[in-house]
Amino acid sequence: MNAPLSPEQIEALRDLDACLLANAIETFHERLRNEGFVDQSVRCLFPHLKPMVGYAATVKIRGSAPPTADGVYPRRTDWWDYVSTLPTPRVVVVQDIATRPGLGSLVGAVQMNILRALQCVGVVTNGSVRDIPAAEGAGFHYFAGSVSVSHAYIHIVEVGQPVEIGGLTTRSGDLLHGDLHGVQSIPLEIASRVPHAAARIAARERELIELCRSPEFSLEELRAALFNERF
Repeated sequence: MNAPLSPEQIEALRDLDACLLANAIETFHERLRNEGFVDQSVRCLFPHLKPMVGYAATVKIRGSAPPTADGVYPRRTDWWDYVSTLPTPRVVVVQDIATRPGLGSLVGAVQMNILRALQCVGVVTNGSVRDIPAAEGAGFHYFAGSVSVSHAYIHIVEVGQPVEIGGLTTRSGDLLHGDLHGVQSIPLEIASRVPHAAARIAARERELIELCRSPEFSLEELRAALFNERF
């Protein structure tokens, strides 16, 4: 198992926007280019926040329908213990497997503050979130399929197992990055090397952009920049 990244390494990843990060990951050929990220079914609710980076705590929930007996589902708090076992910072990844995903929300103001106390920096879910102003004011990231007014009959059915959200399978302890463009995973084997690769790409991109803005721009110069590996 890979050792957790240092706070400085985490911060270096937070300095990258998602598009540059994706470009850098591609250079390591660790996965196909159409893998490793959440699709447009999950949106960033606070695009102005600095990128989120953290280790995934995976949870499955259900709750669009009431229980057949007793009126409420039993409360579980053991999942907080599980979250506490993961490296920090943490991101809670919640798959809603209800027949109507997103009808009720697991995370609102109270749960969000509990998770902040557990050193979580955000939530990613195919379901819903609520108490939007409270999370935004706290700088706590919400990536969600929808927003709900209620928790309905939400209850936790599984913790620590793989979940699938927006086409991305996430396992406990995976490293995630998210910003206004979306959420993607960072392969742990290359995570410490990604910022350096991103810096090289950014430098090449600046060179090409400067050429495009230059009075001396021509298609010949553009092709030379591209095919002579200047970009």
